[in-house]
Amino acid sequence: MRAGDIDLLIVGAGMAGLTAGARAARAGLSVTVVEIGAEVGGSARFAGYAWTAPTHEVMDEHNPRGDVALKRALVDRFADGISWIRSVGVAAKDPQPVLSFGRGHQFDTNHYLDTCRRLLLEGGGELLLRTDTERLVVEDGAVAGADLRSADGTRRRVRARATLLATGGFQGDPALCSAHVHPHAGRMELRSNPHSRGGGYRLATWAGAATGLDDAGFYGHLVPRGIPFADPADFVDMSLYYSEHALLFNLRNARFADETLGDHLTAMELLEQPESRGLLIADARVFREWVTGSYVEGAVAVDKFALASKRGGRVGLAEDIDELACLPPEWGYDGESVRDAVKRFNERASAGLELSPGRELDRLPLDEPPYYVIETAPALTFPFHGLRIDDRARVLREDGQPVGGLLAAGSDTGGLWHRAYAGGLASALVFGLTAADTAAKTARRT
Repeated sequence: MRAGDIDLLIVGAGMAGLTAGARAARAGLSVTVVEIGAEVGGSARFAGYAWTAPTHEVMDEHNPRGDVALKRALVDRFADGISWIRSVGVAAKDPQPVLSFGRGHQFDTNHYLDTCRRLLLEGGGELLLRTDTERLVVEDGAVAGADLRSADGTRRRVRARATLLATGGFQGDPALCSAHVHPHAGRMELRSNPHSRGGGYRLATWAGAATGLDDAGFYGHLVPRGIPFADPADFVDMSLYYSEHALLFNLRNARFADETLGDHLTAMELLEQPESRGLLIADARVFREWVTGSYVEGAVAVDKFALASKRGGRVGLAEDIDELACLPPEWGYDGESVRDAVKRFNERASAGLELSPGRELDRLPLDEPPYYVIETAPALTFPFHGLRIDDRARVLREDGQPVGGLLAAGSDTGGLWHRAYAGGLASALVFGLTAADTAAKTARRT
C-alpha cells in the first residue's frame, strides 16, 4: 500500500461500524467512517438488548441451517463483546432470559453508540456524514479503498488497507427485498432506519463477493396491519410480541404455524400466507399477562391493543366466543369459521389432545372472555440474505476464498441465520469487534 493510506475504512456508522471504529481507534489504527445519513447509530438506536443463544447446542437447535463457523464465533465471542461494552464505560445489566432460549444483557444503546463515536474521534479517527460510497477501489483483485461523494457533490478517494462494509442490510430497497427475501417482501412495513438500502451489498457483489441463500428469511415482527410507523418508538410499541401466546388465523380462517415458537418466526410464516395478513386473537388471560406486560424484564409495557385501536387499525372486542362470528365481512374472513376454529382449539387444548399446528411452548386454551382481535401483517427489520463472510469477518468469493482487503459485519452479512434468529445486535457487536481485530492484524503485516 502507498504512503498516506489509512488502516481501516468503514462504510456505515451503525452498531457494527461504530463498534469496529472505536475498537480500531483504541488499538491505534488510522480509521475513517463514512455514513450516508445525517447522524450515526442506524437501527441500533431503537434497540436495548444484546442477546444470543447461550451454548452451541442451543444455537444449533434453534438455528440448525446457519453457517457453523459463524454460529460458533457468535456464541464463543459474545461474552467478550459484553465485556467490551463495559470496558468503554457503558453499563450492561446482568444476563436475563430472552425468548424461550436466549440470554442477553440490557444496556443503553444510545449511550454506547455515542461513546463509540467519541472514542473514534478522540483516537484520531475521521467521521464523514451525509457521504455516499460510490464504488470500491479494486487493484490486483483486492479492495484498496473506496470513492466517496459528499452531500455537496465533492468527490474523494480514500485508500485503505482494509475496508469494512457495515451499511445495515437492504431492507430499505423493495426491489432487493422482493428479489432475495420473498416476492411480497418489498410491500412490508419497514421496521428499520430508511438508509439501509443495499449500499454495502451492491459494492461487494460488484467486487466479486458471494451471497447467501435467497430463502434464508428475514428478521421482523407482527404489527397491526395498515398503520404506518409514525416514529422510531413505534418499532417496539407496535410490535405484537404477545402473538406467541395468541392464535393467528389466515384468510382461509385457519392456523398455519406454531405461534409459540416466536413472533419473529410467525412473521416469516405470515408473509407467505394469502395477502400476507391475518387475525391475531387473544383472550383475557393473554391480554392480562402478555398484551399489557413487558416482553422482556425492564422493558416499558405498552397496551398494544389500545394503541392499535387509537391509531385506526382493524381491531375488535368480542364479549364472548360466539361474538367472534361477527367479524366485519369487509375484512375478508369468515367469522363463523374463525369462531368454530377457536372453539375446537380450546376443546382439544383443554383435553390435552394433539394440536395442529402444535403449540410447543404454550398449550393453554384461550377460553377466558373477552377476546381481543387485531388484524396483523409482518414488518421487516432486516433480511438474512447478505454477503458471505468467514469467522474473521472477511468477505468471501464464490470459491470460498476471501476478497482481499474487504470485510463485512452486521446486517450486510448472510449465512449466520437461516429462517431462525438469535440476536442481530449481538452479531453486529461480535463481528464488528472481529472486523477491527482482523484489520489490526492486516495493519501489523504492512
